Amino acid sequence: MAKLYISDMHFFHDNLNHRMDCRGFKNAEELNAHMIRQWNSRVTDKDEVFLLGDFSAGYCIGTTHVLEKLNGKLHLILGNHDGFLEDKRFDRSRFVWIKEYAEIRDNKRKVILCHYPVFCYNGQYRRNAEEVFYTYMLYGHVHNSMDEMLVDRFIKETRQARRVIREGHAPEPVPCQMINCFCMFSDYIPLTLDEWIAVDADRRAKLPQYEVQS
Repeated sequence: MAKLYISDMHFFHDNLNHRMDCRGFKNAEELNAHMIRQWNSRVTDKDEVFLLGDFSAGYCIGTTHVLEKLNGKLHLILGNHDGFLEDKRFDRSRFVWIKEYAEIRDNKRKVILCHYPVFCYNGQYRRNAEEVFYTYMLYGHVHNSMDEMLVDRFIKETRQARRVIREGHAPEPVPCQMINCFCMFSDYIPLTLDEWIAVDADRRAKLPQYEVQS
């Protein structure tokens, strides 16, 4: 059993094929079919999948049919495009839980789950016995947009900052372990925390470099 994470799949959201994300599929049906194939290529029925919001822009019936095709035990963090939940006919039992925010444990690490990026997240400065910062903030919402570029800049500047974290010690780098789990960054496949850490590091290494003003 694995814990897997993904955000902003936007089932049925045809506009994203041509605007904003420019996903490139002919229509929503083609997008849906690809995302279902990618999901089930990795996820088993024993896996737990944490959806960080904006799962579906579709209506109750269509979204239900998609959920019936997906493997895994699903947990949903509410997004601003999950309107299907407002339909009283929708059967919420497909989800283990539906929350606006959650804090869970994953292999001795603390994971903050929210649809929106939280810059000063709970447990940001916590360390384990090996003196390693062990809290991660997983988010979505901003896709790969200008907003994400601003978040990227905040993360870089925060990591380059120095402050006295513990009394009597020299200034240290400020931990900022925020990861955008946008589905296009993983080719629509839910990933483990370790996989997202690797994907995020690789993506950030390729970002344009700029000088941080002191």
